[in-house]
Amino acid sequence: MTVTSGAFADRTVVVTGGAQGIGAFISLAFAREGAFVVMADLDTEAGREHEQTLVQQGLKGAFMTCDVSDDESVRALFDAVEEQRGAVHVLVNNAGVHDTRPLWERDMATWHRIIAINLTGPYLCARHALALMPEGSAIVNIASTRARMSEPHTEPYSASKGGLLSLTHALAASLSERRIRVNAVSPGWIDVTPHQKASKRQPEALREVDHAQHLVGRVGTPDDVAQACLFLADGSRAGFITGTDLTIDGGMTVKMIYAD
Repeated sequence: MTVTSGAFADRTVVVTGGAQGIGAFISLAFAREGAFVVMADLDTEAGREHEQTLVQQGLKGAFMTCDVSDDESVRALFDAVEEQRGAVHVLVNNAGVHDTRPLWERDMATWHRIIAINLTGPYLCARHALALMPEGSAIVNIASTRARMSEPHTEPYSASKGGLLSLTHALAASLSERRIRVNAVSPGWIDVTPHQKASKRQPEALREVDHAQHLVGRVGTPDDVAQACLFLADGSRAGFITGTDLTIDGGMTVKMIYAD
């Protein structure tokens, strides 16, 4: 499908971690709305694969390597975007990692890595993208319902996502003078197993009990998150929304579940 018009026609959108899973769907959604999408990712295999997906559909985009936890790597990314595109109209901070080892087994290097990617990364990307973002641009941070609720052994991930929500409203305040809106999306259970790069893709293995935990009757898909990003980034529809968090969880976090 070749897109010549859309809500983001001729706009440049940067999606970190944009090569697979939720990020791949975000990239694809913006491209289908006419944007040129920069998929910034460390996974070259996934990046080239997803770039080819866009090309095959007649969409516009490019894969660029970036380590969002590294200041020089982020600087280089936006230098390249400036050279090729001149501006950034939407930044989606999606790159993220986690670790589920018990607290007493997790080394400090893992803690620092997760905080660096999940929290410092969005800060660095916003900082370096700012010079390229005209008035009316938008930033969307992909947080998580884990910012407000936790399973065991998720300390660094939950902490990073809680910090990201605070970073979101802080950036919204700081960038308001430039008329740049900043919002977050907090996904709940989103099944990405069928949506990884080809070498790691697995079939869906969801059970009826998994779907039943959600008020809408199903586990989420990456496209559920992508559609929320399109909405929040579109100034014509969400121009009065900034500094807030949109929960995308099918009602899972508000459903009361009683044990038999």
